[in-house]
Amino acid sequence: MVEGFVKYESRIKSWLQGDAYRMQALQTALDLNLSDWCIAAGFVRNLVWDKQHGYEALTPLNDLDLIYFDAFNCEEKTDKEYESKLKTMDGNPWSVKNQARMHQRNDDAPYTSTTDAMSYWVEVETAVGARLTNNSEIEILAPFSLESLFNNSITINSKRKKLSDFNERIKNKNWLVNWPNLQVII
Repeated sequence: MVEGFVKYESRIKSWLQGDAYRMQALQTALDLNLSDWCIAAGFVRNLVWDKQHGYEALTPLNDLDLIYFDAFNCEEKTDKEYESKLKTMDGNPWSVKNQARMHQRNDDAPYTSTTDAMSYWVEVETAVGARLTNNSEIEILAPFSLESLFNNSITINSKRKKLSDFNERIKNKNWLVNWPNLQVII
């Protein structure tokens, strides 16, 4: 399992390093000095699915999902301030969410970290994020590892088990149209 993770992690890091848009987004996010942060969801997931499907042109991102964990300031207005600052810096469609408060929206027990929060997301393959360290090293966060992401799967999270939410996301996001080799795993 560890060997597979390292191999897949290395590929993701290489693909990110070769993508000027994503590297700039990581640098911009790093400059905010947030605690326990990453850019997650489609940022990594779509990149891997595009590469697995052999696409030369990457699928455009609807938004950049910047998540972080700060238990001392859980006000939603803080997230909105970060979004506004980021959009002013680079004009990208940022979505910023402090995972220390997101458990309330989902009726879960309080999350303990960004990785813990991602472990409650609807799909396993969406729960992957990337961040830069202060030494410009890329770190990958993946509470479910990376194998299913590289197996062209969309897997429901056993912690969620809300089939209606899962199916709605697959349909509304056009995943099976955009990446026809994907297999749905329930």
